[in-house]
Amino acid sequence: MKSYINVDEPLSDLLTLSIVSHGHGEMVGQLLDDIAANSTLAGIRVVLTLNVPEPELPMDRWPQLDLDVRINAKPQGFGANHNRAFVNCSTPFFAVLNPDLRLPQDPFPGLLACMDSDFQLALVAPRIVDPQGTLEDSVRENLSLPSLLRRYLGSADKVQSGQRARNSGFFWVAGMFMLVRCADFAAVGGFDERFHLYCEDYDLCARLVLSGRRISVADEVFAIHDARRDSRRSGRHLRWHIVSLIRVWVSPAFWRLALYRYTRP
Repeated sequence: MKSYINVDEPLSDLLTLSIVSHGHGEMVGQLLDDIAANSTLAGIRVVLTLNVPEPELPMDRWPQLDLDVRINAKPQGFGANHNRAFVNCSTPFFAVLNPDLRLPQDPFPGLLACMDSDFQLALVAPRIVDPQGTLEDSVRENLSLPSLLRRYLGSADKVQSGQRARNSGFFWVAGMFMLVRCADFAAVGGFDERFHLYCEDYDLCARLVLSGRRISVADEVFAIHDARRDSRRSGRHLRWHIVSLIRVWVSPAFWRLALYRYTRP
């Protein structure tokens, strides 16, 4: 098998990480601790965007990292923040990380090995578990109303749900942790900033697949996600979620992918 990645290169030459904090100071600190604890990630560039005012983190706590801290004058959406972090990215791979992730093991060698095994892959994600080790529903079917109802009612076994999604012709991965090939991310224009906080991850996966590329999940790699269901607690977040879903359901991409299982070669 031909290798597309120079395994002798330090990971800092291959990866740029993007984290957006919405007042997650302590959680961000723990995630940076996890990253800095891996000697293979020494010198890696981490773009940390503070989306809302919050106390400054003690940046000298992570001398192993190349931290680029950005403070927004006003809050931006999920896609807008990560798109701005991507500007001037000089590495071949770009990782989007939620601030409430924990990385007890370095997931990046496994994710890069997955990318290296298939040059058609544009995006790969790890297996996501909650703090108790239970599998999260990060691998999802097309955003049809039945699949959405199954997810929100919690009626589907998450292992079975993820397997059904993979067998459905098109699946997408939740945006709490995504590793993308920069050339592909740029080719589709990054995240669509017309979405606000919800469904940007679905839309990116959809456009990558429709461009002829593939997405995958590296099951041997995992990350811990302390999920925050803001859309279930906040009227404003719920409104953003509904507006994003409507935008998805009226998009040509959604309907092309709804027929994908029947029309793929």
